[in-house]
Amino acid sequence: MRDPYQVLGVSKTASAAEIKQAFRKLAKEYHPDSRPNDPKVAERFKEISAAHQLLGNAEKRGQYDRGEINADGTPRAPQFHGFQHAGGGGGAPFEFEFSSGGARPGGAGGAGGPDDFLSEFFSGIRGAGRRAFRSRGEDLKYTLAVSFLDAARGGKERIKLPNGKTLDVAIPAGVKDGQQIRLRGQGGEGSGGGPAGDALVQITVKPHPFFERDGDHIRVSLPISLPEAVLGGKVEVPTIDGNVTMSVPENANSGDKLRLKGKGLPQAGGKGRGDQLVTLQIRLPDGGDRKLRDFVEEWGKQQVYNPRAGLKI
Repeated sequence: MRDPYQVLGVSKTASAAEIKQAFRKLAKEYHPDSRPNDPKVAERFKEISAAHQLLGNAEKRGQYDRGEINADGTPRAPQFHGFQHAGGGGGAPFEFEFSSGGARPGGAGGAGGPDDFLSEFFSGIRGAGRRAFRSRGEDLKYTLAVSFLDAARGGKERIKLPNGKTLDVAIPAGVKDGQQIRLRGQGGEGSGGGPAGDALVQITVKPHPFFERDGDHIRVSLPISLPEAVLGGKVEVPTIDGNVTMSVPENANSGDKLRLKGKGLPQAGGKGRGDQLVTLQIRLPDGGDRKLRDFVEEWGKQQVYNPRAGLKI
């Protein structure tokens, strides 16, 4: 991998805010969604994300600046020069460097001699270094907007991660606005063989045209006609499970509240469901009705009552 500073186009003295700003600008420009059929864009985005994962972490950035790890986060094996035989005597110096097989002497030596001892010594350092730099990947945060009904009833939503990977997220029934869902192992890659981080998905619930959440209950305002209010009767009411029939009592008024048991949202711990609270609203015919007006006018001459009597101070 290239130098992460060059990848993000920032200097080695750049502040954390400057690194974050550079990453956001490049991530927006090279996001795979912008050019889904261009593999070079996806590769460039991966490179940008990896660079930010290293430089955006203060500890990893410090290790990289000190030469302790490579640009991909793996430990960088140091080189040692100029070791000589303990016996002195003008022998050629030993030069050691780390290879895939451990420490390798650059000079002569036989079995059981200084070469073997130093080889084991530096091999141990190399193994310890690898363990020291093994670290867990970063947790990555996302926001997912879901409909009111999907949040109430549960379901699945597909999200696309910045690295181009798609995931199906299970939405639990009754999830709340702002609630976070953790996807294990779907975050940033670990360093030195460490485990990947998690993806943290924050849920945003979209508002519904007529349903409103109230804890585990659901509130809805239900328009009813004048005859239904005066005479009572059976009316259809929408719920998150579909329409149900509800009885409206005689002489119902706007603002009266009726309760549909168990038609709300799932309660925590599987203890059942909340209720749906229905508020009645009397609605007259659009545009008015001449016969109704004449009837009420005549009826009003014979009936005198004050619906605002209770508002007197």
